[in-house]
Amino acid sequence: MKRIHFLKTMIPAGLVLQNPFSLSLDKEDETTTPLIIPPYLKQGDTVGITSPAGYTTLKDIQPAVDQIQSWGFKIKIGDTIGKRDFTFGGTDDERSADFQQMINDSSVKAILCARGGYGFVRIIDRIDFSKLKQHPKWLIGFSDITVLHSHLNRQVGIASIHSKMCNSFPEDWSKAEPIQIETIYSIRDALKGIKMKYTSTPNEKNRNGIAEGLLVGGNLKTIESLTGSKSDIKTAGKILFVEDTGEYMYSIDRMFWNLKRSGKLDHLAGLIVGGFKVKADDDPNDTFGKTIQEIVLEKIKDCSYPVCFDFPVGHQKNNFALKCGVKHKLSVTTAQCTLTEL
Repeated sequence: MKRIHFLKTMIPAGLVLQNPFSLSLDKEDETTTPLIIPPYLKQGDTVGITSPAGYTTLKDIQPAVDQIQSWGFKIKIGDTIGKRDFTFGGTDDERSADFQQMINDSSVKAILCARGGYGFVRIIDRIDFSKLKQHPKWLIGFSDITVLHSHLNRQVGIASIHSKMCNSFPEDWSKAEPIQIETIYSIRDALKGIKMKYTSTPNEKNRNGIAEGLLVGGNLKTIESLTGSKSDIKTAGKILFVEDTGEYMYSIDRMFWNLKRSGKLDHLAGLIVGGFKVKADDDPNDTFGKTIQEIVLEKIKDCSYPVCFDFPVGHQKNNFALKCGVKHKLSVTTAQCTLTEL
């Protein structure tokens, strides 16, 4: 049998030949589909605290417990608080079981991750989110918890809150800096359903413009590590925000190349670049030679959407709560950059 005739016999009638790789690509039909917004909290509702990543103790989270209770909420402390398996808040089995229990508990209206570090990617595929779909609740955290935000956005279709966690609450509230108080109160406001609106001082490298879209993003290194997985976020038509800490400048450049080469920068509505704490070069004579702004703008030189640098999100004191998966408007002018929840 001739090869061309053999191939024809293997193709069902009516099927148009395509690039074989295109058959497995996901359609980005979720880019304009609104995510489920969990119910906002009211007085007396319960917030669960669990450690799905790094290790923490009851003493460590006590300032957060006290503050959240002062807002009129009850607290449920997970079994992983105080447990330890080297750097983790318990074994993978313990952390996944505790997180699952929090999801399945209908009395818990929001789940606050105690801290980040590393570990959520080890358990994300063990979690059954079916109960969360039936009874949505707010899941809260940042840094390593970007794994959860991305998975919720891509696979579950439920909005979440990117914000500080228990390890960011000051021990002595009376001595807390105003920016600490303001950012922690932003968590309370997000949980209560107050529309979020933030402004930042303009950076001379900003690109002016107005954009609307679902807000997605988080820690850049974590987003990079999820590329190609089922937790990989789709970004077309959305406003993407990124932040990171403790990375060399060349590594940041490599991560932005990942975003570009994986198509995440091609069809954005807008881009928000938050705080980046750059790790000092080991050898001063071997510096990378580009700024964060230069790294970003190089990758999006053929794109025309608005870009905001130095936005108040990231591993820093001015890390405000953001609602992932919720529609926002980004306005960048020479006077200021404004992000408004719609």
